[in-house]
Amino acid sequence: MNEHIYMRRALDLAKQGIGRVSPNPMVGCVLVKEGKVIGEGYHEQYGGPHAEVNAVRAVKDKSLIKGCTAYVTLEPCAHHGKTPPCADLLVAQKVGRVVICNEDPNPLVAGKGIAILKSAGIRVEVGMLSEEGRFLNRRFFTSFEQQRPYVILKWAQTSDGFVARENFDSKWISNAYSRQLVHKWRAEEDAILVGKNTAKYDNPSLTVRDWHGKHPTRVVIDHKGELDSSLHLFDGSVPTFRFTENPTLVSGAEQVIHSPKLTSAFVLENLHQQGVQSIIVEGGSRTAQDFINAGLWDEARVFTSKNRFEAGIAAPMLKGKPFGSQDVLGDQLQYIRR
Repeated sequence: MNEHIYMRRALDLAKQGIGRVSPNPMVGCVLVKEGKVIGEGYHEQYGGPHAEVNAVRAVKDKSLIKGCTAYVTLEPCAHHGKTPPCADLLVAQKVGRVVICNEDPNPLVAGKGIAILKSAGIRVEVGMLSEEGRFLNRRFFTSFEQQRPYVILKWAQTSDGFVARENFDSKWISNAYSRQLVHKWRAEEDAILVGKNTAKYDNPSLTVRDWHGKHPTRVVIDHKGELDSSLHLFDGSVPTFRFTENPTLVSGAEQVIHSPKLTSAFVLENLHQQGVQSIIVEGGSRTAQDFINAGLWDEARVFTSKNRFEAGIAAPMLKGKPFGSQDVLGDQLQYIRR
């Protein structure tokens, strides 16, 4: 049998942890003995048991684990964090072979888990479906390799290329189903960012009202510190960062972060230091374009509706590689990579 089927199952399991395990990676594990799956599990919640632990717990007859093959989407951890090292667990269970998608980029692990397994005489193979594994944990890898959050740009545009009317009104370009999908995305990322005009004219809450899950940390770029404190963003219901060049602006319900020259790079660097691994930039057009021009974006999700404005604020311009599309009940959604 093609062994990839077991790793694909592990990847599918890992995906179920999205939005609940950050800043940890999403990890799945499948235990196989003589061509049969004897246990499987995934990292379900930050602070909770890791994938390998859940897979071992799922095995009814623990005697079957000895000599089995473990398919794991990321190198088993080698350090004590919220939980004990998973590499030690696999050694203790006398697993015979471990197949891994990717080596862990975290310096606390980074080959150490593999070394523990090999020193115990366990056969280790690394690289099965590695591209799929990296894409699954693209937020985690970006955080460690580029020292910044993974950036997703999102906007809705009319068929004639506008994201808002000339008076900044953007309601409603996309349909209700597209808007619900956006709320699902919000629940999957650490933070969500808008610029001053979007905050001022749309007065968004940037919460997960039409889905289930945690609210992302809210971020607003307010260069001159002009936004009114009565806006939904500053209601104190969700942790919020307000970036500004105004040295006199003080923190209220939100945390104010000052910079004499506010750039996209500064915002991402600061958020990285705060532990944010991923962020959705939802608007407006100028804010998104700033990230594009700085080369600080990884993925774009663009809705195009059948509506026409004839005039207004033009959509951002970007060049990238399309990697998916779908019809959302009439709205055309395109996924683009940098």
